Amino acid sequence: MAILRQSADSILETIRMIDEEYLDIRTVTMGISLLDCADSDIDRACEKIHAKLTDKARDLVATARNISREYGIPIVNTRIAVTPISLLLSVSGGDPVKYAMAMDRAAHDLGINFIGGFFGPGAEGHDGR
Repeated sequence: MAILRQSADSILETIRMIDEEYLDIRTVTMGISLLDCADSDIDRACEKIHAKLTDKARDLVATARNISREYGIPIVNTRIAVTPISLLLSVSGGDPVKYAMAMDRAAHDLGINFIGGFFGPGAEGHDGR
């Protein structure tokens, strides 16, 4: 009986936070590695990037909306975090703006709010916490 009471209290506290403190989930992020998109031809690499992003994240926005509806908690943004483009530039070289344009096109096609690189342990200026 104590466990049921504890669960009920937790649910009521969450509802209170949503109603009174405007609780929301700021961002749902999907991480996608682009390392397998590297190519000696930057235009081919950009096409691979667009194809991979639009394939892997095709349900991201709809899934976030469904979760938001199911639990009644607003999800403000959807985001894709990708491999740092500098790693792909080491294979294909060329203009990094081309990569940015391919990712921007994918973000537009998917209807997501943000797309960009991620930091991980060992990245310059990041201690892994």
